[in-house]
Amino acid sequence: MTKTIFDKIWDRHVVKSIPDGPDVLYIDRHFIHEVTSPQAFGGLRQRNAEVFHPEKTIATADHNVPTIDQHLTIHEELSRVQVEKLKTNCLENDIELYGLNHPYNGIVHVIGPELGITQPGMTIVCGDSHTSTHGAFGSIAFGIGTSEVEMVLASQCLMQPKPKSMRINVEGVLQEGVTSKDIILYIISQISTGGATGYFVEYAGSAIRNLSMEARMTICNMSIEMGARGGLIAPDETTFEYIRGREYAPAGSEWQKKVEFWRALPSDPGAEFDKELHFDAAGIEPMITYGTNPGMGTGISGMIPSLEEIDNASRNSFLKSLEYMDFYPGEKMIGKKVDYVFMGSCTNGRIEDLRSFSSFVKGKKKAEDVIEWIVPGSKQVEKQAEEEGIKQALEAAGFEMRQPGCSACLAMNEDKIPEGKYAVSTSNRNFEGRQGPGARTMLASPLTAAATAITGRVTDPRTFL
Repeated sequence: MTKTIFDKIWDRHVVKSIPDGPDVLYIDRHFIHEVTSPQAFGGLRQRNAEVFHPEKTIATADHNVPTIDQHLTIHEELSRVQVEKLKTNCLENDIELYGLNHPYNGIVHVIGPELGITQPGMTIVCGDSHTSTHGAFGSIAFGIGTSEVEMVLASQCLMQPKPKSMRINVEGVLQEGVTSKDIILYIISQISTGGATGYFVEYAGSAIRNLSMEARMTICNMSIEMGARGGLIAPDETTFEYIRGREYAPAGSEWQKKVEFWRALPSDPGAEFDKELHFDAAGIEPMITYGTNPGMGTGISGMIPSLEEIDNASRNSFLKSLEYMDFYPGEKMIGKKVDYVFMGSCTNGRIEDLRSFSSFVKGKKKAEDVIEWIVPGSKQVEKQAEEEGIKQALEAAGFEMRQPGCSACLAMNEDKIPEGKYAVSTSNRNFEGRQGPGARTMLASPLTAAATAITGRVTDPRTFL
């Protein structure tokens, strides 16, 4: 019987199937951070329960941390309490913690892959919706709620209904200046933010196979933004070479055994999916959002849809979104004034993203009236950026690189876009108030963000290439 990669991994991890109910799924790796874990640990204490497999949980501080002066006491009280509570909980339960200033500290979905913790064939969960990022390695990875965090801590298992399967094929060659961020924003714009609800998505096709691992992570990261439970990409030589030699990667004879297992994971020829979609890579251009969800996006040379292009059932929400953004149907996006540029997040805060941004702005100067926040995804990315001269190149162009954290992606620290101001952001969500109360967010790739930071207006990066 032919199987998809999703079926192969899921079936290997089912501890028990409940008739007409969910499966009890064994979890290989559990990531926690300071926001969704305190209540879970509190629940364990109330029940006098212990963490069942502390060695399978990794903790980091990322959501609420400041991105400047991390050596000082955190100024914001709630953030300080949460970070301190994470430290206490990990110490009491013998859980590995990469706290502030630890050389492995960073955004949870950045440090897992870069340390080699994330590997093909695993089940991976975290109390964070963008856990789907880890699916780029050919793993089943998804976000969970706080009560489920407690469940995994206590049992290393989770009750989950099995999602349906979808395969999204992207074939062909991308245009110059088009990135993986543009691919996923394009897909979401085509199928909507609810188009994959109830599904776990496998991304396939020549355009996907030709992406680097970090680009694949960007694709899988935003699976949740189209309603999917998660997304994954079959492991291949690109995957294996990325993992090889990393801190937690298998070594010696164990490496060969793992690779042999990983090679058997891709979907079998003829495997059936509940739904299958096809897209042409050549038809994708740099993307930018104009509304208040990631599905409200357009090619950067295009226009905001006219009212006639929106179906009757969606018109009220469409107009409400444009009112929040102070945009109008039929307007062009190119040339719109921008106040802030945010470069970072678990979507685009990796070393390749910083390389892309810095190489674009090298020899140019930042627009004087644009405020920029360039935030590496981890301490290792920060260190590598310094060693490669990226930080220096950014400073020469008028930019400043901050310290690692989630930062303005969700504005749970001091990095908030002021009310009414416009930001081009390389993060994953543009909801009302996501980057600060009243903030207006346009999602884009690092290249589009770089071009916009130079001109001060929404700019097609291809005009510079």
